[in-house]
Amino acid sequence: MTRLFGFVQFEFAGTLAVADGRYVLRDGGSERVLVLATSGAPAPPRRRRRRRSREAEAGARPATLPLTRATIVRASEPLHGEEEASSWLQEALADEGIVDALVGEGLGLLNRALHAHAVASGDPHVQALTPRQAVAVRLGYGSGEEVADGEFSAAQKVDTEAGAATRRQQRAEELRPQERLAAVLGGRERLDACETLLLRARADLDAGRHREAALQLRVGLEALLAELRGALSDSSHEEDMGAIEGRRHDIGDLANAALQGDLNAAQLQQVRDSQAICERVLRRRRVLKS
Repeated sequence: MTRLFGFVQFEFAGTLAVADGRYVLRDGGSERVLVLATSGAPAPPRRRRRRRSREAEAGARPATLPLTRATIVRASEPLHGEEEASSWLQEALADEGIVDALVGEGLGLLNRALHAHAVASGDPHVQALTPRQAVAVRLGYGSGEEVADGEFSAAQKVDTEAGAATRRQQRAEELRPQERLAAVLGGRERLDACETLLLRARADLDAGRHREAALQLRVGLEALLAELRGALSDSSHEEDMGAIEGRRHDIGDLANAALQGDLNAAQLQQVRDSQAICERVLRRRRVLKS
């Protein structure tokens, strides 16, 4: 009986920082294979001692972008035969929660590879990807030979805009970021350091980098207490700021624990809860100031 493998697949316009190829990603007893393949990429330019400028053509059509296909193969969970594989796919597609979980896991692993590349290469500018950036997202299955090349026996496109994965994005849109963006760019408002630091802590939490999140949260929390104390005449704001002040010592201890090794479940929950309070303070400030 032919073994088939389920996968989630993304297509992105442009190239990714990680080179095309196959990468094995292991986490405990789970094994996934990331297959990256880029089509339509221009040949790399010949090396020159100095870059030469060229006259720009008015009204010229934009250059065609290459397309990168990222396939995350569920290598440690083979499907035995066409019937089992088809049943797995149909059950997954029928449940929005399963679709969100599979897409979230796949993109998380892809971003894990991008982060590893950024650290390995010392490049601070490699950015994480989101489902909304994908040109297409698919769930499907195929034989080992097929999925190793990013191909498949059967697949269905999924809509990532309609599920729970976009709830945070929808909430952010409700806070009218365009208005604040214009104010910041126009010099009428500035970004506080705590906003950037807590955003980095959130990215680490979402990516499963729990030690980094604890360390980032400590400085983000300290910055928030320094920058936003008394920022609003609001009882809820004062209550949350008091809660953050009360957690200050514990978060410092958690950051010190993170320097020694992985956090346990209770410690991680403390980080999540404290991060949530800090984010609530920032959201309230945006709403009441808008």
